[in-house]
Amino acid sequence: MKAQRLLADYMKAHWFLYVVAILFMMTANIIQSYYPKVLGDFTDHLQAAGITVSIIEKYSLLLLGIGLGYGVLFGVGQYVVMRLGRKFEYHTRGKLFGHFTTLSESYYSKNGVGRLLSFVMNDVTAVREAMSMGLNHTVNSIILLVSVVVMMAVSSIPIYLIFVCVLPLLVIPFAVVYFGPQIRKRSTKVQESLARMTESAEEQFGGIRVTKKFAVEPIMRGRFGKTVDKILENQLRLVRMTSVFQALLPFLGALSLIISIVFGGYLTIHNHISLGNFVSLTLYLRMMVNPLQQIGNVINAMQRARASLDRLNGLLSIQPDIRELPTAKPVDLQAADISIRGLTFAYPDSTQEALRDIHLTIGRGKTLGIIGKTGSGKTTLVKLLLRIYNPPLGTVRIGRDDIHDATLESLRNQIAYVPQDGFLFSTTIRDNIAFFNRESAFKSVEMAAKQAQIYDNIVEFPDKFDTKLGERGFTLSGGQRQRSSLARGFIKNAPILIMDDSVSAVDAVTETKIIENLRLSRKNKTTIIIAHRISAIKHADEIIVLDEGKIVQRGTHQQLLAEDGVYASLYSIQEEGTRYAEGHR
Repeated sequence: MKAQRLLADYMKAHWFLYVVAILFMMTANIIQSYYPKVLGDFTDHLQAAGITVSIIEKYSLLLLGIGLGYGVLFGVGQYVVMRLGRKFEYHTRGKLFGHFTTLSESYYSKNGVGRLLSFVMNDVTAVREAMSMGLNHTVNSIILLVSVVVMMAVSSIPIYLIFVCVLPLLVIPFAVVYFGPQIRKRSTKVQESLARMTESAEEQFGGIRVTKKFAVEPIMRGRFGKTVDKILENQLRLVRMTSVFQALLPFLGALSLIISIVFGGYLTIHNHISLGNFVSLTLYLRMMVNPLQQIGNVINAMQRARASLDRLNGLLSIQPDIRELPTAKPVDLQAADISIRGLTFAYPDSTQEALRDIHLTIGRGKTLGIIGKTGSGKTTLVKLLLRIYNPPLGTVRIGRDDIHDATLESLRNQIAYVPQDGFLFSTTIRDNIAFFNRESAFKSVEMAAKQAQIYDNIVEFPDKFDTKLGERGFTLSGGQRQRSSLARGFIKNAPILIMDDSVSAVDAVTETKIIENLRLSRKNKTTIIIAHRISAIKHADEIIVLDEGKIVQRGTHQQLLAEDGVYASLYSIQEEGTRYAEGHR
């Protein structure tokens, strides 16, 4: 849904309440416009007949009725509009979050969390404020100005006097044409600098532990200070422009009032208009000043909202790289082999190939081990299986069907992916393990924790499985976070389990226990293990060695050891390291 439709569609869906609110505010301002006329008539009565109790009572009740009528009607109308504005804010943030969930990983690799938060917080708030305050002030200003002009006309005030007095106000349309685009342009720069500051703040908070360990607080304060300085610079430029514009409108209103006092006073002295008409005229023109100021505020808010809507439009127009074909259908991974034929892949913004001419069959119920140095394409390969990125058509098949023909939900629901840096949420350990299904039985959670060798650590906490974790799971150690993430993969019990170097932070003894539990629990289920340590994959039915995106070796552990290649060299180095470590305990 495009951003410009967000506002229109929402107002269309709630048109009745908006009409009711506008009618209430219109009626309120029409009632308010009688205030100067009543005072003018009161002045004429005083001049003609003097002060009497009945006159005071009559006009006091009229003014009280005007005040009550305006206050109640305008208050109800304003409440309805404000309430609708808050609902729009809620509605829009939900749509934004829903859109975020559809975007591909490539988008998040280019945009930080802070930038995304600026859309949800700053831009949506700017639109909501313009929507609520803008509608209130626009209706209030337009109706009041129209009512004032009508009431001046029906109050026997000469038309030529009205025209001369309001002549300065004709400058306003020209001021709007000039100032409007300037305010919008500067508002856009303010919103962009706020997004950069939010992004910088999120990064600084996330890395605060590293900052303290390296004692570089002054450097980080300076780096953050630059983003704040840019905000200040852009905001001051916007303030200067809006201040000039907002000062111009009341000045024009004051100029009209001065003309009414000078010209109207002259006509009153020479008996061309009554004293009551002169009082009404000055009060009407004084009443115009506040709507003019409100119009200035509305124009400023609308220009800022336009800048935010442009940013939201840019966001909501982004289409995910990974989309289902109209003919996509559910797939059964448990009943099919995965075959890869001639797979060559490069990331969207890269000319270097991450994988080259990969030929591989992953048999159902088998275990595949993948090993290779950093940057050899191991993680890239499994991301293509998950369609985090799109493999070329025809290169990856599930059974006889191309992976592009499978629905994303059915594909990813049947794959449990455990990355090296398993992300944990700021909730309980139990909820993190049962992330795929929060309704999982507690026994299943316990069993998964035992399989991942994290159970004994969890039960040592005072709240055990109900222990609440800090942000990103920093309550736990690196190994504990990794094993908790591994338990999340185990409890899913998916047809395919992918472990992407997910035992790298545990010791050799714990790793051996995890792998043994894995072999017992994953019988007849497909498992893909990416590792840097050969001990984690040596039991696999097949092992492939990747180097610079190509498969340079394949076979079982024993077959690869018999070859004089990369695998045997890695095994020799790791065995020597193990013996050295054991000899120096």
